[in-house]
Amino acid sequence: MELWTGLAIYFIIWWLVLFMVLPWGVRRIEPGELGKGEDPGAPAKARMPVKLAITTVMAGVIFGLVYLI
Repeated sequence: MELWTGLAIYFIIWWLVLFMVLPWGVRRIEPGELGKGEDPGAPAKARMPVKLAITTVMAGVIFGLVYLI
């Protein structure tokens, strides 16, 4: 597998895994805690750094399996 092909496949896997990981642990803001202009459907704590780290590790494992196949 060439370098650019591998990077493209990893990027696609990473993006798909990100969309699977994003909903994990989402708790919405309670209506009583909403400030002016805040969306009631917005998560209370997005925890994006943790989700990006999980996504990177999971995509690496999946890419490793794809590479072996």
